[in-house]
Order: sequence, then structure tokens, then C-alpha cells
Amino acid sequence: MMTRNDGDRNKNGARNNDERRERLAAGIRRQFGTEATMHFLRALPAFRTENDIPDRFKELLDRLDGIESSVAAGGSGR
Repeated sequence: MMTRNDGDRNKNGARNNDERRERLAAGIRRQFGTEATMHFLRALPAFRTENDIPDRFKELLDRLDGIESSVAAGGSGR
């Protein structure tokens, strides 16, 4: 039998889980954005950009950078 308090606990538990997930996601985003992490990733072959990629791909990467910057600054990205 479920009591009124059990329902409140379930709601609070779900809210706490959501808050925990949000804090974890924010922490991961913050760590990936640090200069040390960016420097490390740039040194890995899989994350290096090629200098001789086609112009179309360069344009797409520039657009992606702009959208990411906009989202990071709180914009809508569109």
C-alpha cells in the first residue's frame, strides 16, 4: 500500500536524480572546455584537423563552431 508520503518521496527522488544528472552534465561540459583538456585533445591524432580539407568542409566546420559558440553563450543556435 502506497501512502501519500511515499508519492512525495518518489517525486523528490526523481527531482534529486534530475538535479544530479544536470550537475554531472555541467561538470563534464566544464571539464571538456578547459584549456588543458583542449590542448590534450588537439595532440591526439583523431582530433587534429587536416590543413588540406576541401573548402566545403571548412565552411561546415566554421558554421558548427559558430553554432557551438552561440549555444555556449546562451543563444538558440539558429
